Amino acid sequence: MSALAGQRSQLQGLALCDWPLPAGQMAHATVLIVHGLGEHMGRYAALAQALNSWGYAVRSYDQYGHGASEGPRGGLPTATRLLDDLALVVDHTRATVAAGHPLLLLGHSMGGLVAARFVALQRRPVEALVLSSPALDPGLNPVQKLLVAVLPSLLPNLRVGNGLDARLISHDPAVVAAYQSDPLVHDRIAARLARFIADDSAAVRAAAPGWVLPTLLLYAGADKLVNPAGSRAFAAAAPPAVLSNQCFELLYHEIFNEAEPGRSQVLAALRAWLDARFAA
Repeated sequence: MSALAGQRSQLQGLALCDWPLPAGQMAHATVLIVHGLGEHMGRYAALAQALNSWGYAVRSYDQYGHGASEGPRGGLPTATRLLDDLALVVDHTRATVAAGHPLLLLGHSMGGLVAARFVALQRRPVEALVLSSPALDPGLNPVQKLLVAVLPSLLPNLRVGNGLDARLISHDPAVVAAYQSDPLVHDRIAARLARFIADDSAAVRAAAPGWVLPTLLLYAGADKLVNPAGSRAFAAAAPPAVLSNQCFELLYHEIFNEAEPGRSQVLAALRAWLDARFAA
């Protein structure tokens, strides 16, 4: 298996992948990546390799209903399943690959929401949090808000198209083409999952004034897939002593997969923040 593909394993129905450092090299910290809606951990291999080159071990996993993990695509059996799974993975990671050094979460889009809600609820202690274009405002129109309010009670497992336009994930045509041809990418979302995104994004924004965990918020100003107003509201309310934030005004949603020079600018911001806290 190539270094880019990582080392695959399973944990109670969840697919895991590790990108470790070479034998004998001590990691500054372990970064646990939480992916977004409809995608999978394999799409973060390039980011994992960058983190490795900076001295960070990396782990990711496919969330329930995604990638190689169990569950119907885009399904959600309980409102807390994604948080419960993250707790399971954090516990396992603490006991294995992150034993003896810091553990931080890096969540993108829906994964950013899951990670932020996990932190807000203090489900498990972690040392830091990085949010990449987090789904803190799904940008629902009035009709969608009505459907989210009604459907989960009537048909919680009904799965429909998520409406994501792949052309808007990145300005890089190669990234868009790879996404469109990826057999592990799907466009399904269950009513219960839509309710989770709507309700818990509001809960995270409400928790911002009391935020205590060191957090880096990086988001796209030209995002058409989640409303950047959610990130702006969180940044305005959270204590500046614990939150660093940067908006990349011209970038699309997947800031780590953007066309150059945007991608390198995002990676530089991430590295500077991580190294200031962990590399020293």
